[in-house]
Amino acid sequence: MPKATVDTAASGWTVAVRHRRGTLLQRVGLGAAVALVVTPMMGWQVCLGWAVAYGLMQFLELVAFAPVTRGDAGEMPRWRKAIGCLTLFTSASLFGGLSIPMWLIGGPLGGVCAALMLPALMLFAMINSPRSKAILVSTLTPPMLYLLAVPFFAASFGAPSPLVMTASAAVVLYAIYTVISWQKMSEATENQLRAHAEADRLRLKAEQDLAAHTAFLAAVGHDLRTPIGAILTGAAELQALDSHSRTNAHLITDAGLMMKALLDDLLDHSKIGAGRMTVEAVDFDLRVMLAQTLRLWRGPVEAKGLKLRLEGAARMPRSVRGDPMRIRQVLNNLMSNAVKFTPQGEVTLRLDAWVEEPCGYSILFEVADTGPGMTADQLTRLFTPFDQTADGVSARHGGSGLGLAISRDLIELMGGRLTARSTPGQGARFTVSLFLPRGEEVVVTAAPTDDSRVDIARALASRKAEAAARPASAPTPQIDAPPIAGNDADPAPADSHGDGDEDEGRPLRLLVVDDHDINRRAVQLILQPLGCDIVTAADGMIALERCAETVFDVIFMDVRMPELDGRETTRRLRAGGGPNARTPVVAVTADTAPEDVAACQAAGMAYFVSKPLTPPALLGALQHVLDETAQASETEAA
Repeated sequence: MPKATVDTAASGWTVAVRHRRGTLLQRVGLGAAVALVVTPMMGWQVCLGWAVAYGLMQFLELVAFAPVTRGDAGEMPRWRKAIGCLTLFTSASLFGGLSIPMWLIGGPLGGVCAALMLPALMLFAMINSPRSKAILVSTLTPPMLYLLAVPFFAASFGAPSPLVMTASAAVVLYAIYTVISWQKMSEATENQLRAHAEADRLRLKAEQDLAAHTAFLAAVGHDLRTPIGAILTGAAELQALDSHSRTNAHLITDAGLMMKALLDDLLDHSKIGAGRMTVEAVDFDLRVMLAQTLRLWRGPVEAKGLKLRLEGAARMPRSVRGDPMRIRQVLNNLMSNAVKFTPQGEVTLRLDAWVEEPCGYSILFEVADTGPGMTADQLTRLFTPFDQTADGVSARHGGSGLGLAISRDLIELMGGRLTARSTPGQGARFTVSLFLPRGEEVVVTAAPTDDSRVDIARALASRKAEAAARPASAPTPQIDAPPIAGNDADPAPADSHGDGDEDEGRPLRLLVVDDHDINRRAVQLILQPLGCDIVTAADGMIALERCAETVFDVIFMDVRMPELDGRETTRRLRAGGGPNARTPVVAVTADTAPEDVAACQAAGMAYFVSKPLTPPALLGALQHVLDETAQASETEAA
């Protein structure tokens, strides 16, 4: 017999036994009801004894089939199966045996009751024996034999021969019908189980394909951020040249930012589809976030000759708890659509909020424009990704068509709703409704700007002046960035112990670890104007070797690298106890989900900067870790 057939038979036995276990209370209740019904006919002593015997048989059935009902693995031994089938046969015989005293005591009227009870008992046996012939035979044979005895009892009570023959034929036909019905039911059950198994197989395959697709997109996205970062970095450097170069640099920057936005949308859409998108819950200042968003869009709105209006800002709460990055992303998408589709007129951001007791606020954001509006058919497809039909918005106006779909999914992840209303010729309105809990008051720090490089240079020069004015006996911070110096100085070896003045005269030492040469060159291009002494490493193992040779002030560490990734490299660096065991490590990563950032922090990384790299982000990260290091050094010195 093929293995599949054996497995099917075994599973049929298991299914039938477990099905009977699920109907145990029904059988007990049915037995008690029948005992009560026949008590006036047979007397309470007989009925009580019968009910006790029937209940005992149900208990013995539980004991016999205990391994199956417990879910034990493996096939039941034959002796246990034989005992179980014998118990089932005895139980069915005991139940069907009531038909004999019904005939003997009740006469023809009792026989009518028996003739009604036995077919019902056969149907019950058929329904509770799915896919198992052994259990069907054990439970169906006794009531079938009792039913076949009906014509003989009828003849003994003087029934005419034609009536007896008709009753005999009806009994045989009913028995055949019962067996055929069981076969059809078992085939239907078998097909249903196969369909479920196939559906599970297809679902598992789809999940595996989706996971592979998501992993592929994540890997491609990580690799694409490398050239995009280099494009943006090179464009930023070109802006310092003549006006013609600045014009070309702006064009390159716009193209790079467009590529970055499309890549971010694709990755977000993939994460949402795979169910891996998460939202944060942090305290933030809602008013500051809204002001920063409006400041970002004021220039593009005015450049297109439109007016930007803000209504209801005074009703906004300050401290709330939620995901400011995702809320800002949704607002940016809505503002981008409004500006794109409005040739003239104005774009309005309407705000409203009210207290929802006991612990938060209901927030409404509405972005309205005076554009051409949309038809009802366009509204129905508005949140469809990649809608490139003839009437589709993305087909007529460009773009991937992902922004609104991602925005709706993000708002729903945060427990809110994003709706759209529009009429042709009367613009469009997008409304975000969201509940945000109250948050703790937060201190807002200024985001790094394009002048961060100048700010850091001034800070380093200021530290040099302070170091020069410090008495020789004053303690010197272990890791504090001294003044700007040339790039031709060799890194100091880890075992050199020059005096404090010599240490204060050296340039800022940085280690850049990345498996892509273009990323290492981009970081050098941004930081070399500061006069930093930059050492590079192509993987984690080389980075550990560099850290054993040289003391660094800051380490920029790529997270995704072959052989030894950035997090494991940082863990080994911290555990090694070498000269750079306490050096701040900045994670450079394209994975900015909360769980990814938490994993970097758990590995011992002090800060992170997302790819693609931009000068403001990189310089802001450098300034952040230097400030924290300086504060820690001052605290230790005090």
